[in-house]
Amino acid sequence: MQDLGGIWTLADRQGEYQVAFPIPGDGITALHGAGAIPDPYWGRNEYDLRWICDRDWIATRRFTHDGTPSDLVIEGLDTVAEVRLNGALILSAANAFRRWRVEASAHLRQGENALSITFRSAIAEGAARQAALPFFVPWHAGNCPLPNGNMLRKPQCDFGWDWNIALAPFGIWGGIRLEPQASRIDDLIVTQTHRDNAAEVAVEIHATAAPDGTEVTATLCGITATAPLHHGTARLTLSIENPVLWWPAGWGEQALHDLTVTMGTASATRRIGLRDLALVSEPDAAGRSFGFRVNGQPIFARGANWIPADALHGRITRDATRDLLQSAIDANMNMIRIWGGGRYEPNWFYDLCDEMGLMVWQDFMFACNLYPSTPDFLQEIAAEVRDVVARLNHHACIALWCGDNELIGALGWFDVSRQDRDRYLVSYDRLNRTVETALHAVLPGANWWPSSPSPGALAFGDAWHDDSSGDMHFWSVWHEGRDFDHYRDIRPRFCSEFGFQSYPSMDVIRRFAAPQDFNIAAPVMESHQKNAGGNARIAETMFRYFRFPVDFPNFVYLSQVQQGLAIKTAVTQWRSLKPHCMGTLYWQLNDTWPVCSWSSLDHGGGWKLLHHMARRFYEAVTVVCVPDGADFVLKAINDHRAPADLRIEAWAVAMNGTSRRLATADLTAAPDRAVPAIRLPAADIAPDEILSFIWDGAATGHDIHAPLPWKAYDLLPSGTEMSVTQDGDRWRITLTSRSLAPFTAVEADIPGRFSNNAVTLIPCIPVTLIFTPQEAGATPRFTLRDLHSATYGPPNQGA
Repeated sequence: MQDLGGIWTLADRQGEYQVAFPIPGDGITALHGAGAIPDPYWGRNEYDLRWICDRDWIATRRFTHDGTPSDLVIEGLDTVAEVRLNGALILSAANAFRRWRVEASAHLRQGENALSITFRSAIAEGAARQAALPFFVPWHAGNCPLPNGNMLRKPQCDFGWDWNIALAPFGIWGGIRLEPQASRIDDLIVTQTHRDNAAEVAVEIHATAAPDGTEVTATLCGITATAPLHHGTARLTLSIENPVLWWPAGWGEQALHDLTVTMGTASATRRIGLRDLALVSEPDAAGRSFGFRVNGQPIFARGANWIPADALHGRITRDATRDLLQSAIDANMNMIRIWGGGRYEPNWFYDLCDEMGLMVWQDFMFACNLYPSTPDFLQEIAAEVRDVVARLNHHACIALWCGDNELIGALGWFDVSRQDRDRYLVSYDRLNRTVETALHAVLPGANWWPSSPSPGALAFGDAWHDDSSGDMHFWSVWHEGRDFDHYRDIRPRFCSEFGFQSYPSMDVIRRFAAPQDFNIAAPVMESHQKNAGGNARIAETMFRYFRFPVDFPNFVYLSQVQQGLAIKTAVTQWRSLKPHCMGTLYWQLNDTWPVCSWSSLDHGGGWKLLHHMARRFYEAVTVVCVPDGADFVLKAINDHRAPADLRIEAWAVAMNGTSRRLATADLTAAPDRAVPAIRLPAADIAPDEILSFIWDGAATGHDIHAPLPWKAYDLLPSGTEMSVTQDGDRWRITLTSRSLAPFTAVEADIPGRFSNNAVTLIPCIPVTLIFTPQEAGATPRFTLRDLHSATYGPPNQGA
């Protein structure tokens, strides 16, 4: 094998630019790295750089070869590209999601060779393909300022989104290499059947250039089986007694085993987890259930939606991606949904999810647009799906294959599809059936869901407001400006999207804006807010719940507080409905660039306040407050297999910090349930008090519930004091207050990770946080914020 990655040369067809082009990588990152363009993420540079995607670009390199007959293999070729070897066209490709293999021997020379890739303008190609269709197929212009992205098999968010930059990058995000022609194992299709402390693992081996009758051998957990090859395929089964099972995070170990397959001199290895993972969606009294069962155990899905780790794939690294996924685990998540407007991730991404115990809801890559259903487009889709499923099927983490994101809803978003719904519905159904058929052709028993949101198969209604069946996207609070308590008005079976925006943290804002731009109405700030009306909605919500912040940094802080409160309201309410509701995946985990968005992790991986709150409200065993008429009900939630013994105390706390006990309960929370513990009349809490509750036993924790909007309380100066000591490479911060100090947050002037944040301080109860700098040995300076200082006066400065 000869790796052809490394430094290429990139030039535009006009001859104005010529720069070094690292591959894997993207052309925009290469241009920036060479100093040919400014940082696309700074200020309003995005708009001055959109000319890049209007041009054709040519990448070239020379290499020497020994003349061995070989295939050229390319992964992640983005997108409309022509590959020439020594001047001969050997590949025309237009799908970034497929693996490409082409016979290169006829044009490969012994000695020096020249390889070139012409990347066609995605904008020009999209327009040409749109013009060739029998009828117009619209895209969501509000999301995609760059048109006709739905014509191309390319990440749809490359054309913009309501959280993404719009630059339509190009390049290669996987590998490019020459492989000698020989017998080889192409793909392994792995399926499992579990019963009576035994696992039967069926392996289907797809091979090339090996004669019929060639013996294929597979080994797993010390068990070996053989089978002959017939027409390029061999099938065998390995029976594993008393298997060591793979479990999602928090439920057991993530045991992985090497499956090794040999065929003569060819071999292939996959790391697999032995698990029985089922989608459970059945008619019931409420409608249709939706949830996941792993190894016989119902698992409440706690998690978030995943989008690409960066808008420019040349900036994505395995280490940074691992950090994002680890942050999901650290916030007690067990599932992520890979959203359908991004990309199918590389193999190593799913390896990380296998190792960490993160279940993956995998969308196929269609989102929020309508799509063609011409024979050639559907043929390309079928090939894409077969290729992706063959590549990824063995991963223990994959819990679900979902047909698309919001395409059913998109049927009602455009004038042409509203006026001629039958035509566009039939077109959608052809696409969706193609995806399902191709999936099951490779993996007949795959967990399949037709669309998200969806009440179920062949249901084409409004799943945004139907909470009775299937999965739900609930956006009324954000997009319709409803109050947070509206989350309590629905009873979803599984909510796979819901969210509320905030600003990125100040350290991230400083990466794209100068101090003179620190105003939500400044053009730079508005250019980093891609959701129409988003800034106004954030500000309007602040007026509804809080007294307005005193300056821009406190506006940023308060935007993150209210984002956390919004998502906490939804998650705690819906977890309290368990087992009626069996999953919450908020929108979204991460960002693709520094931007105002719904994420709980900043671009670069820093934790917003929401992520700290998520770590607490996603605890496997916790206590939540649920309003019920004129009462407040404290419920114990137990996501474990064993009963959880808890002692719960409820207190009323005044603004000066004085507390009085309201009730105490000792209970055993049954496994996998939400159990009422204490019912309190709302009248027991005075207008100048909030509800505080603590619990210990199987888990320990503390939370508060404010019966009124925070602006209704006359907060007192917190008098918060901060004691900072160094503890090796970490910093220990102990906080105390003289009055109630809601949502006390500590900020550092250097990158790093806090063990906790956005905590509520009560006098005489110190709270200790740990700060770990990203760079060992760095000395931080800390700033304190709380609800009083943010809305009444300047922040407290620390050491």
